[in-house]
Amino acid sequence: MRDLVNLVVDLDGERFSPSSAFAARETLSQAGFALEERRSADDTTLAWIDAAFGGWWSSEAYASQNLIARRGGVPAGFASFDPQGLDFAWLRGGRVEPGTGVFGPFGVAAEERGGVLGAALLTLGLASLRERGFARAVIPAVGDEALVRYYAEHAGARAGATFSAAPFLERRARAVLMASGSGSNLQAVLDGCAAGALPLEVASVVCNNPRAYAIERARSAGVSRVHVMPWQRKAGETRDAYDARLLETVAGERPDIVLLLGWMHLLDARFVDAMPALLNVHPAFLPLDPERDDVGMPDGMVIPAFRGPYAVRDALAAGSRWAGASVHHVTAKTDRGGVLVRAPLAIEEGESEEDVLTRLHPVEHALVARAIWRWTFERPGRPETAAAS
Repeated sequence: MRDLVNLVVDLDGERFSPSSAFAARETLSQAGFALEERRSADDTTLAWIDAAFGGWWSSEAYASQNLIARRGGVPAGFASFDPQGLDFAWLRGGRVEPGTGVFGPFGVAAEERGGVLGAALLTLGLASLRERGFARAVIPAVGDEALVRYYAEHAGARAGATFSAAPFLERRARAVLMASGSGSNLQAVLDGCAAGALPLEVASVVCNNPRAYAIERARSAGVSRVHVMPWQRKAGETRDAYDARLLETVAGERPDIVLLLGWMHLLDARFVDAMPALLNVHPAFLPLDPERDDVGMPDGMVIPAFRGPYAVRDALAAGSRWAGASVHHVTAKTDRGGVLVRAPLAIEEGESEEDVLTRLHPVEHALVARAIWRWTFERPGRPETAAAS
C-alpha cells in the first residue's frame, strides 16, 4: 500500500468566492446536471457510491454534507465535506489543524470524467467549506499521483502531512478467525496475511463444525492453534456452558480483533461484550443505519435488509433483484452493528442460491480485506507512529 498525503487548500481568494460558486452552478445547469445539497445522502446515491467506487466512501458520505449531481435523475457525481464523527488515523494527531475543513470523498461516474462535472463539484464543495467559515481545507489520504496533480491544478492544493501504512504491517494486530463451513473467506484472510498484505497476526482459528473444510485450510496454512469446538449437546452440555467455554477459549488467545468468517453460531452478549473488536462478514447489502429494516439499491429499488443466516436464500425467495455483502461490527442485535464496508450484487435471471453465492464469494474476500484495513486505520493508539510532515 502506497503512502498517503493530506493535501491542503487555501480557501481565500477568488477561486472559491461566491461568484465562482455561482459560475460553477451555472456551468452544471447548462450541462444538464441537477444539483442537490443535503446532510448525508439518499440511499440510492449511497448504494451507487458503493457500486461505482468501492472502498468505504459511502459511510463517509453518510457522515458528511454532500453535493450530489444527477443527470436524468441518476447520480453522476458527488462531493462530500465537513464529516462528523469519523476517526481515521490521517485525521488525528495534529494532521488537520484547528479551523480546517475536511473535503472528500469526491467521485465522478466514469462516463462523465473529462467533462465539466468534476471541476465544478470540486469548486462548489470547497466554496461550501469557505461559506461555513473555514479558511483552509484538507483533502485527506490521497495516494494517487494523478489525483495529487488534479487537485493541484483545479484547487491549488499543496502537500501537507504524509501517512504511511508500513508501521501497521510491522506491528500487526493479533487476530482470532472463526469459521463454520468451507472457509473461503478464512482462506482469503490467511493468504493476505501470508503475503504481507494484511496487518494481522493470526493467533488461532476456531471452528464449531468438526467436518468443516475451514479446519483443513487453517492447518494447511500453518496455523499452530486450531480449536475445533462443537457444541456437545448429546453429552449434556448446555448452551450456556458451551458459550462460556467458547468465550474462555477465544479470550485466552488475547486477541486485538476477532473476525467471524462464516461463523454460524449465535454469540451471546457476554462474548460480544468481552471482545475488543468483533467483525462479521454477512452476505447481504445492509443499511448504513442499523435501525433500518430496508435498504436502497443503486437502481432506486428498496429491498429488505435480509439479516439472518440465509440472506441469499431469503433474497431469492422474496424475488429481489439484488444481493450483496457487508462487513459490520457485531453487537447483541443480530446483523445490526455499524457497517464498515459493503457492496451490492445484482441477481441475474434464473440464478440459484449456489450461483449467487459463487459470484458473491470474491466480493466478500475483497470486502473483508478492506474492512480489516479500515478497522486498523480507525483503531486508537497506534496511528501516531505512522505520520510524517
